[in-house]
Amino acid sequence: MDAADAIARLTGAGVAGLHPIGGQHLWRHYHGRLAGGQEIFAKISERPLGDLLHSEASGLRWLADAGAVPVPDVLGRDQNALVLSWVPPCSPDPAAAERFGRELARLHAAGADRFGAAWPGFIASLPLDNEPLPGAGWPRWYAERRLLPFVRRAADAGALARADVRIVESVADRIGELAGPAEPPSRIHGDCWPGNVLWSGGRGCLIDPAAHGGHRETDLAMLALFGAPYLDRILAAYAEASPLSDGWRSRVPLHQLHPLLVHVCLFGAGYAAQTRSAARAALRA
Repeated sequence: MDAADAIARLTGAGVAGLHPIGGQHLWRHYHGRLAGGQEIFAKISERPLGDLLHSEASGLRWLADAGAVPVPDVLGRDQNALVLSWVPPCSPDPAAAERFGRELARLHAAGADRFGAAWPGFIASLPLDNEPLPGAGWPRWYAERRLLPFVRRAADAGALARADVRIVESVADRIGELAGPAEPPSRIHGDCWPGNVLWSGGRGCLIDPAAHGGHRETDLAMLALFGAPYLDRILAAYAEASPLSDGWRSRVPLHQLHPLLVHVCLFGAGYAAQTRSAARAALRA
């Protein structure tokens, strides 16, 4: 597939310049400029990706509707390509981190009408079940829609030992007592590891969402999983804007368990020990 032709077709504008900047999973990344001067970012796949790019575009638009945390504009998409406005990067600093914490709290407070979403979900290249679970709150929804499907997938691939599967299943069985006080659905990014926060213009901009109505502690736990810069400043500003429920720190491993299972499914048994540790910590909490 010619990337420039795909971008021109989706945006209705000529492409004045385009160059590849790497890629991951099933697609290539491009940075370019439209004929009118707008800088763009594009994901291009040689083969159709089904609902994957539709999911990302829907999530970005839904997050943007909150008017809280900046996200790229969706300029066009189909099953092979997604074209977004370019986010010019800068280095984070304490002031930007504190602003991001406050704006993330506002995003979560915008809420959602369900646990899940109205569009098919994906995290990286893996499908996520965003269907609601009638009559269930977040704990059971998280167990049935996030933990159990991925532990089964990891076990089927031989990436997680049976003993580790049982530990995760124990977390799912006890989810009601481990999840903390009940909260309404928050509008969350869903894959909020530090690589999906681009620092630009003194703010944190969110990209690559797995957006859905979920638990706000999930985004905060994801920021901690791989070490967001100035994390203490982000969390302090967040808590000042929107106080967290008692015991939230002890629940961080519970919220990290799903993304760790995703890593096992994507990258193999190298993440099994960290997954096992998170599951045991969740049970101890």
